[in-house]
Amino acid sequence: MTDGDPIATLKNLGPTSADWLRGSGVATVGDLRRLGPVVAYLLVKGRRPGASLNLLWALAAGLHGRDWRDLSEAAKWKLRREVDAA
Repeated sequence: MTDGDPIATLKNLGPTSADWLRGSGVATVGDLRRLGPVVAYLLVKGRRPGASLNLLWALAAGLHGRDWRDLSEAAKWKLRREVDAA
């Protein structure tokens, strides 16, 4: 996966999540890398209040080519604290 790849190619994302990200200005994997999963999630959440934390988990894990369900509880807790602090 390269930075120029469309966001829809990121592991864990379905078509709806990819649409939400593109609508929030995150069109490529590189955009996501530059912003980071927390900022990208918050951008989507601002436009789509119903977006769940599963999107955050998917973004964070997808950047590393991992399934979101493989994230440890500690990793999820750290991401959630970053969201709460933003």
